[in-house]
Amino acid sequence: MMAKKPPKPAPRMIFQERLKITALPLYFEGFLLVKRSEYQEYKHYWTELRGTTLFFYNDKKSTIYVDKLDIIDLTCLTEKNSTEKNCAKFTLVLPKEEVQLKTENTESGEEWRGFILTVTELSVPQHVSLLPGQVIRMHEVLEKEKKRRIETERLPSTSLEKEREPIEDYVDVLNPMPACFYAVSRKEATEMLEKNPSLGNMILRPGSDSRNFSITIRQETDMPRIKNFKVMSVGKNYTVELEKPVTLPNLFSVIDYFVKETRGNLRPFIYSTDETLETKGFPVTSLK
Repeated sequence: MMAKKPPKPAPRMIFQERLKITALPLYFEGFLLVKRSEYQEYKHYWTELRGTTLFFYNDKKSTIYVDKLDIIDLTCLTEKNSTEKNCAKFTLVLPKEEVQLKTENTESGEEWRGFILTVTELSVPQHVSLLPGQVIRMHEVLEKEKKRRIETERLPSTSLEKEREPIEDYVDVLNPMPACFYAVSRKEATEMLEKNPSLGNMILRPGSDSRNFSITIRQETDMPRIKNFKVMSVGKNYTVELEKPVTLPNLFSVIDYFVKETRGNLRPFIYSTDETLETKGFPVTSLK
């Protein structure tokens, strides 16, 4: 008798899990072919436009994004002539890079172009070949984004530098710690990862003192291996003690770094609020 395959996440559960990673509102989603400066070729991603950030997932069912792109400082969006039939190509010109996007058909290309320009320019573009219903949706998104910007500006900021990082501020204030942070020991983190592999394989936990942190990961190789990495608080930044130390601005960026560098092989350990994890018979709760 063949073993049953584990059930795929339901759409609602996928949406809720993604909300644990970012509190940004979802405006538009669909498949995109993406080519960033470090890519050798286009990569096929299920993409979400949340606020003014594009989140890239390996497929429609993934709950953890493998890359993201902040487009709030978009300089311009340039269209490119495509030799491929029923295909739209355009380039996002940003201060530090140019990102090429390609859609599977011209209609979705018009939608992506319209929604991207709506949230970055805070106005619905006049020259888009879309149906009235699609244009109405863009006007609705415009009002939501204007409201979000106003609410974000009202949030307290610890430094003037963060005024140019509204997305990170928005996430950090609403969710001060990454969703995979748990107030557990190294041993408890190891037990959580070993007993619940389907929930993820990376936990952020307190370090040996009250100032620093550690990351515990479970790698699936020939035999599962547990590794721990120190995350040191240095001023306003955090340094991950690797062979070549990496310094990042916040703990969210630390988690993003591990996810991105392993191409999504490391996934934050996240469980629903109605689930209880057990380590040695005692329930473990996250600090959210």
